Amino acid sequence: MMRLRPIAFWPPVILFVAACIFNFANPEGFTAMINGANSWLITNMAWAFSLGVLTMFVVIVWLMVSKFGNVRIGGRDAAPMLDNFRYFSITLTSIIAIGLLLWGTSEPLYHYTAPPESLGITPESPEAVVFAVSTMFTHWSFLPLAIYAVPSIMFAFAFYNMRKPYSIASTLTPLFGDKILGKWGQGLDAIVMYSLVAGMSASLASGILVIGGGLNYLTGWQTGLFMWAVADLAIVVTFVISSITGLFNGIRRLSEINTIFFIGLFVFVFVFGPSFFVLNLGVESLANNLATFFPKAMFTGAAANDPWAGGWTMFYWCNWLSWAPISGIFLGRISYGHSVRKALTVMFVLPALFNILWIGIFSGAAIRLDQETGGALAEAVAKGPEFAVYAFLSHYPLALLLIPIFLFITFLSYVTGSDAYTTTIGGMSSTGISPTSPEPPRLMKIFWGILIGLVAWILLAATGGADGVKMLSNLGGLPALILELFMVVALIKVATNPAKYDVRKQDYDADGSPIRSRAKKATMSEEAVMAAYAKEAAEVSGPASPLDAEEDDHAVEFVEATTVEEEQ
Repeated sequence: MMRLRPIAFWPPVILFVAACIFNFANPEGFTAMINGANSWLITNMAWAFSLGVLTMFVVIVWLMVSKFGNVRIGGRDAAPMLDNFRYFSITLTSIIAIGLLLWGTSEPLYHYTAPPESLGITPESPEAVVFAVSTMFTHWSFLPLAIYAVPSIMFAFAFYNMRKPYSIASTLTPLFGDKILGKWGQGLDAIVMYSLVAGMSASLASGILVIGGGLNYLTGWQTGLFMWAVADLAIVVTFVISSITGLFNGIRRLSEINTIFFIGLFVFVFVFGPSFFVLNLGVESLANNLATFFPKAMFTGAAANDPWAGGWTMFYWCNWLSWAPISGIFLGRISYGHSVRKALTVMFVLPALFNILWIGIFSGAAIRLDQETGGALAEAVAKGPEFAVYAFLSHYPLALLLIPIFLFITFLSYVTGSDAYTTTIGGMSSTGISPTSPEPPRLMKIFWGILIGLVAWILLAATGGADGVKMLSNLGGLPALILELFMVVALIKVATNPAKYDVRKQDYDADGSPIRSRAKKATMSEEAVMAAYAKEAAEVSGPASPLDAEEDDHAVEFVEATTVEEEQ
């Protein structure tokens, strides 16, 4: 029977509800306070974010070429739960693909029309065009994905190979030992859960606005409380149902469908858009990005007191970091049976390349269209980024069909991402989560889904937006940065001597190097993985979940007794 982890569960719930009440009661005061805190963070800690993100990128690249890349998550005989396409689909659609739908066409227009003054780039000039697309590559490709890859790999190894609990604290056990688990571990989980839930509510509110804007564009219906409520209810009901059906019956199928639609939309825009222009611009911008990779990644604007970096690059680093720890738990869970190198290829290299292609096509086409229409898209962006997307798509053939497809992709993207995160925070709120019992209680998933959906609608009803709570989520970027830097050190320790930490000593030779895997290419259902893991647990020394025993006296029983849900 699974139990509630009270230290992990109650503080984020209480603080989050209190913050939303404050936002509802005094939205201007709440937003001013949070904006002030964000401004201080972005202005004074920009150096730390820049160096930290760059360090994560370097470490991930090193891991891919190191002997640690040969380590198989779950042991050298483990077969993957997901084949390569399904693994890639879930990874792509559950992390930053949602943002690409909205910002892939609107963000480059901001950079094109208002580049950093300190760099001396003339707005709407040829230099501004290249700068805009090149900057998109910085914000949306390898650097942010490195932020996600660090906790993903560290958690996957800790959970499956070190047999540590389903907790973010498990990633730090190579540094602090099992003493970091228990109450300290619950405290860490509470911090990252609070940041993520705030971010999910703000993201859902933004998604509701995007969907509402699309329905308004297609039908002329006025956006408002009723339309927002319908969109909110549809998203929440869908992702809660998907979540409670389990990983294989829910998110896997949704992500496959979503990825196919992503690729279809990509091909359509490329074929019917300025194909040769975007190819030429993409290559030129990529070369510029490679030449200015380090200056762009570490640009703070301090010398010229330029606020551009704080409003864009540093804001992104805070945002990615606040989401990454819990995203890492989810991505680590689905990485079973893949080698570390394969996992990094799927969660780091391939999504980055996909994003580069997407940006090259959509960002380049958006700038070209803005030039040809005398700034029409830039005017749409001034109303809101969601308006630019529909204005952009309206210039393509079959726009009346294309825009509903885009709305459907947007809907699926929010459902897929919310499904993944709801399952993860549900598991972090519960004891007893392990490879032999990976699904949290249904009631826990339903609770988090309803709370997130309800708060998103309240935010829209009270203020028409979610900027305050979104900024609140971004404040989690600093503790997340500190946490991830500790993870980087832990990951380096593990990668230099994996045999010391892996409970399967037989998977390494006398020199401590991983023995070549004997795993078959065929995938296993999660049921088969659980059965194999349970059988092995009796043969391998070390507890499967030491956290459960330590917390047992403090746990609260659920009304619902949860058994492992059937997969497939």
